[in-house]
Amino acid sequence: MANVAEFISEVGIVPVVKLTDVATTLPVMEALIAGNVPVAEITFRTDCAAEAIRVAAENLGDKMLVGAGTVVDARQAEAAVNSGARFIVSPGYSEAVNGVCRANGILYVPGAVTPTEIMQAYAGGNRIIKFFPASVYGGTAALKALGAPFGDIKFVPTGGVNANNLKDFLSLSNVAACGGSWMVAESLIKAGDYAAVTNLSLEASAIVNSLRK
Repeated sequence: MANVAEFISEVGIVPVVKLTDVATTLPVMEALIAGNVPVAEITFRTDCAAEAIRVAAENLGDKMLVGAGTVVDARQAEAAVNSGARFIVSPGYSEAVNGVCRANGILYVPGAVTPTEIMQAYAGGNRIIKFFPASVYGGTAALKALGAPFGDIKFVPTGGVNANNLKDFLSLSNVAACGGSWMVAESLIKAGDYAAVTNLSLEASAIVNSLRK
């Protein structure tokens, strides 16, 4: 597997996965792999997040890139690292989380939308930034405008990204990948509809591939 940043860019999609039951971890991860999207950002919005990351990393770490999302403090960051997360994503920038990631050699993808926030994340040594929530803060128009002053930063727009606008975001030269939950919606996971997860992932992967021909 290429280095983490390169692999995320290569796949082009970072599914944001919220798991409420550890038992669903492997079926969801395997459905993503079958859909040609071997990346997962398991969010810390539930109590079982760390355990789900551990299960995914231990069982499928050689087949997919497992990371942690919605990490807001050092305690969560350390739990994610200890569970085997290979990248960490935050909704904003945290100096404490940045420190944990740097100490452990883990890719940190902090969230930022304004020039000041982006500069703070940049000063922390980060060159891949989560643009969140993308649909609220100007979408593709904002990312185009930010490209000029921040030429060496790649963004991962998340929030409001879906199959209908995925191509528009990925077409931008300063977008490394797109984050989203539409292919791993809670309703699908609760219903055990893993075939739908795979089909939606295949659809998204096809969009990525269409831009690389």
